[in-house]
Amino acid sequence: MKLAIIGQSLFGQEVYSNLRKQGHRVVGVFTVPDKDGKADPLAVAAEKDGTPVFKFPRWRVKGNPIPEVVDAYKAVGAELNVMPFCSQFIPMNIIDHPKHGSIIYHPSILPLHRGASAINWTLIHGDKKAGFTVFWADDGLDTGPILLQRECAVEPNDTVDTLYNRFLFPEGIKAMVESVQLIADGKAPRVPQTEEGASYEGHSEEVNLAQPAEAIHNWIRGHDKVPGAWTVIDGQSVTLYGSSMLAGQVPAGQPLEIDGASQPGLVTKNGLVLYGADGKALLVKNLQFEDGKMIPASKYFSSGESTSLDLTDDEKKMAEEIRSIWKGILSNVPAIEDTTDFFKSGAASMDVVRLVEEVKQKCAGVQLQNEDVYMATTFQDFIQMFVRKLRGEDQEEELVVDYATKEVNNMTVKMPYQCFINGKFEDAENGKSYDTINPTDGSVICKVSYASVGDVDRAVAAAKEAYEIGPWGRMNPRDRGSLLYRLADLMEEHQEELATIESIDSGAVYTLALKTHVGMSIQTFPGTRTVSAACLAAGNTLVLKPAQVTPLTALKFAELSVKAGIPKGVINILPGSGGMVGQRLSDHPDIRKLGFTGSTPIGKQIMKSCALSNLKKVSLELGGKSPLIIFSDCDMDKAVRMGMSSVYFNKGENCIAAGRLFVEESIHDEYISRVVEEIKKMKIGDPLDRSTDHGPQNHKAHLDKLLEYCEVGVKEGATLVYGGRQVDRPGFFMEPTVFTDVEDHMFIAKEESFGPVMVVSKFKDGDVDGVLQRANDTEYGLASGVFTRDINKAMYVSERLEAGTVFVNTYNKTDVASPFGGFKQSGFGKDLGEDALMEYLKTKAVTVEY
Repeated sequence: MKLAIIGQSLFGQEVYSNLRKQGHRVVGVFTVPDKDGKADPLAVAAEKDGTPVFKFPRWRVKGNPIPEVVDAYKAVGAELNVMPFCSQFIPMNIIDHPKHGSIIYHPSILPLHRGASAINWTLIHGDKKAGFTVFWADDGLDTGPILLQRECAVEPNDTVDTLYNRFLFPEGIKAMVESVQLIADGKAPRVPQTEEGASYEGHSEEVNLAQPAEAIHNWIRGHDKVPGAWTVIDGQSVTLYGSSMLAGQVPAGQPLEIDGASQPGLVTKNGLVLYGADGKALLVKNLQFEDGKMIPASKYFSSGESTSLDLTDDEKKMAEEIRSIWKGILSNVPAIEDTTDFFKSGAASMDVVRLVEEVKQKCAGVQLQNEDVYMATTFQDFIQMFVRKLRGEDQEEELVVDYATKEVNNMTVKMPYQCFINGKFEDAENGKSYDTINPTDGSVICKVSYASVGDVDRAVAAAKEAYEIGPWGRMNPRDRGSLLYRLADLMEEHQEELATIESIDSGAVYTLALKTHVGMSIQTFPGTRTVSAACLAAGNTLVLKPAQVTPLTALKFAELSVKAGIPKGVINILPGSGGMVGQRLSDHPDIRKLGFTGSTPIGKQIMKSCALSNLKKVSLELGGKSPLIIFSDCDMDKAVRMGMSSVYFNKGENCIAAGRLFVEESIHDEYISRVVEEIKKMKIGDPLDRSTDHGPQNHKAHLDKLLEYCEVGVKEGATLVYGGRQVDRPGFFMEPTVFTDVEDHMFIAKEESFGPVMVVSKFKDGDVDGVLQRANDTEYGLASGVFTRDINKAMYVSERLEAGTVFVNTYNKTDVASPFGGFKQSGFGKDLGEDALMEYLKTKAVTVEY
């Protein structure tokens, strides 16, 4: 079909491009004249394609169509006028001229909010639904018959920008293209508009503060960015931006008298708190004064205190680079002076995006947000803001860390030991602490804060505030990804320190901690494929309770997250007991997703608490009794080496450890003999010694439980071939242990040890289905393995093993891109891979009938 596009803006450009992709022929584009020497995006795209472009300043004079304009339009021979966001008044002899007439896009659910500023009024009125209409143009004010409508829910803190970017823009483009196709196919409806519920609002920006807080919030967010809602403070008009309803406790602040308010506002560290007539509160993030200057509302009483920075030679070079970027955008300005104002020189919102992206690309990767441009509109202010960010001086306050310091592993390790809540390290609310122990010798590493229920509530409140009104969730995903990459870089920079801390806190052999515990964690962050990383990449905020006996690497991670620029409140770390901290997290009504790694009984308790509290989503990685089947046609050397690794990796403290080995009868005795021979070569000792193979269990209670586990195995009649005792040296060392003649009914055949205990059962030669039945006769299903040279047998067995992971002729070989998680009572939900990201996202289906 031959189309004329009448409109402007990026929206018009996208509609134009998508219609051409669908095979429609655009015979003419009618858009607005260049502004300050810059063509509209629609004109730019059309001119590039060679499509005829017309830039009429007006279509009529004193109500009458301009003949030469009408003639130019008719000459293109359009069969349909498509009008995406057309701001000009188009005469009816143009509207009605094409064979199929004209369709126009309107950002409301007509007949509601006819006329201009429809998106604004959707928010101002507190509508629960927003949407758009494609309708047949007529001589009324958005009163023509409806062709197509779409709706979406309005979120509590939506603004014009978020609503437009999330739904009205992307879905509106699709709807315009769909509408044209319906017309081309002869299937386009014409539904007359009803007058019931029709509205047309005049425009006003002054805030009426004598209303409930939600009405004030709606008024401010409905005017967000342009033109802005204003009130009078200290005798001058002040425009308010970035409103959100304030839930929970109001932070401390300095009172501020505001004309017409039911009570004084409060300037707090988070912004300006305003109270409605109903006593409820809202938070305003930014303020703009009559001279155009915008400041964070939290800086109202200190806005004039900043001093000018003296730039280094390198910073001066960057300033000139930025001056060139400004010049490229403001091409109509002869020269960029220090006093040049970005917006007064003709820049628009798309220019803000371009400026931010070009500066990020060309200037040391400094992370800017769009609002930074609105708060530093002159070139000199922009450079000062940029340099402060470059130097890291834009942080609200410097992170204060009271380290526990230790000279170990030929380095000085600095370990935070307090709770980390809302971007700060602080003692537990009740002042309690506990000793974290070095399992190598039983010595105290340091005292760690013992979080209370009150600390959990404060951490959740901080995470909730950061999620609802902070920048993290609203940040461009690419920018959020950049911060996670930076965090990964910092983890890599501190990799040796992190591995050392992990080694002295958990007993992990240093080389293993360096490569796996820390190394794989670093790999997951750029790919965002593990629990903490996936949660953050999805735009969520996090409250993490590390294992009580090994909290130190998590607290070091919190410190690095601040250095990476992760906003406060996004990550919170609470060391302490599972019975107190973990239980409160399970019960807390403001938490919507909980992930847990631990035992099956505790997982069941957590799941019950999550269901009874607020039916929060749960993912669980629980116990395991992973079977490893070794057939007689295996590569014996590899089966011995990998079979030992499947059990003794990280001294058995491995969720996917092979809990039971099934060895084919004809090779059983040789296999056990070879394993024992290799165990005797293992070096047990200090995990920081690079030649150590086997370190201590991570705490004494666990060692005692393992010794009891072995005693039960002996009493039940299993043969203790090797080990089963504590090593005669300081610390919590357990001998690598081997049991044979283990029968299916025995305790050690059914229960996980989570330690260096190899539990071996033999099976009859050739009995593939029999051993499969025995391997699957467990309530767990986390991992499994098979060793055989017969690929058909390997595929047959791997298909029938009831486990989330199957290793074939290897073990423990995991990849951060591969989904990981169990079946049955080993839990559900996935870590790693793309599946992990889905655990932290919500899927919404919207069905519209029109």
